[in-house]
Amino acid sequence: MPTSHPRHTITETPALREALDELRSALGRERIDFGELVGLGAREKLRALRGDSPQAREARARLVEEIGSGRYQPDAAAADEVKRRGLIRDEDL
Repeated sequence: MPTSHPRHTITETPALREALDELRSALGRERIDFGELVGLGAREKLRALRGDSPQAREARARLVEEIGSGRYQPDAAAADEVKRRGLIRDEDL
């Protein structure tokens, strides 16, 4: 079917075939929507690259709770050292 969108070819390697066979088994007679599958995978990969995993969200929530409770005491000397060495820029603050 003619299209102006890029096309992609996927080879079912043994590892990919194993994963797809599991999916096929779960779907029954329903066909795999490869466009949907690639979109889901791309979003999951992006979340992983951005550090938006469940573990990262949990760590951020713990930090927010600790800061909000007043228990968190920042190390001003360490922060100054990071800034002095140029590991962060003023515009990043």
